[in-house]
Amino acid sequence: MQKIIKIIISFIFLFVISIFYISLTRDTNYNTSSLINKETPEFKIISFNDSNYYTRDDIKNNYTLINFWASWCAPCRIEHPILMKLSQTKNLVILGINFKDKEPQAKTFLSELGNPYDLLAKDKNGKHSVKFGIYGIPESILINKELMIIQKFVGPLSDDDYNNIIKIIE
Repeated sequence: MQKIIKIIISFIFLFVISIFYISLTRDTNYNTSSLINKETPEFKIISFNDSNYYTRDDIKNNYTLINFWASWCAPCRIEHPILMKLSQTKNLVILGINFKDKEPQAKTFLSELGNPYDLLAKDKNGKHSVKFGIYGIPESILINKELMIIQKFVGPLSDDDYNNIIKIIE
């Protein structure tokens, strides 16, 4: 009986060690390259003021940048000046999707920092964001008029991202 217990304990120990080894050797970077050149998913998301819904047909422009943001998100404040600059460009429509936020705080955020969004929607429970592969905010997705994902930006947009977007849309 003691021999069986020792064998079971040894197997459990080896199992735990192998799980730790696999976890430590795995690449932890979130890779979004599989989304590039894929078609955007079908969606129907409610507008920020609850007046209507936005679908894929509403983003059939030359280029659309879908930006997932929230008022409670500190990096969203960091990227906001970049979005304001992008809102001045032609050939680009910016769809802002407010992620798991409270409406009064989101309105205050936009009134204080400015509203760069041509279209504004909300994803109260985060279900729509999952369709786009969003796992944290801020994240942005650049889409062309064929509704193909050109590029995905994880984290706050930087000056380099701004220059890259401008190069693509012009």
